[in-house]
Amino acid sequence: MAGRALREVPASERPRERLALRGPGGLTAAELIALLWGSGSRGLSAVDLAAEALARHDGLTGLARASEIELAQLPGVGTAKAAQLAAAFELGRRLLADWPAGRWSVRSPGDVADRLILQMGRLEREELRAVALNTKNVVLRVMTVYQGNVSSSLVRVGELYRDAVRLNASGLILVHNHPSGDPTPSPDDLHLTAEALAAGRLLDIALLDHLIIGHDTYVSLRDRGVAFDRPAPGETEAG
Repeated sequence: MAGRALREVPASERPRERLALRGPGGLTAAELIALLWGSGSRGLSAVDLAAEALARHDGLTGLARASEIELAQLPGVGTAKAAQLAAAFELGRRLLADWPAGRWSVRSPGDVADRLILQMGRLEREELRAVALNTKNVVLRVMTVYQGNVSSSLVRVGELYRDAVRLNASGLILVHNHPSGDPTPSPDDLHLTAEALAAGRLLDIALLDHLIIGHDTYVSLRDRGVAFDRPAPGETEAG
């Protein structure tokens, strides 16, 4: 049975008309997805089809983590709708990677975590990033320096500082994720931090913190009592 196009849905229920009246923030996730798809399938409207896809993946976060192949296998979706949805999610990820525009200051571990937790908290493999700062704790750049198993035996510590040296950075904050969702530091995390501290001293670039990202949460090793070389952003020498 052919699916109903959005034009066959009563005007008051159409996502496009609701968008004009309420703005994008007033639409449900299913309605926003329906705007991408334009039509439904199997006798379902695009909104119904989107709602079913969301239910099968336990919500928007689960749907965003699905591969394009998994999306295409959802009932009534197919390759074209899967490609549209995958592209939309990728645009969202790229926007997060670029946000905020311009430089931003770090005053606490939360300033870094707030900007990276949505990008890194649900990754299915480990990723290590380095946040380079100037003398005023303004972020110069966020670099992805390693993907895979973030182990002190595998990560080349010199790579952590390569771009920071080129940027003439004064400080560095390391950030990596635990795909398990539990941000509790492992012995290997502590070992990697110790090696990075030693390398930073040689290069005269202070390692300020090492954040571990979990599912919607994070741990700061500085807050956990690891001794770093200089006060955290926002602190004075006296603490």
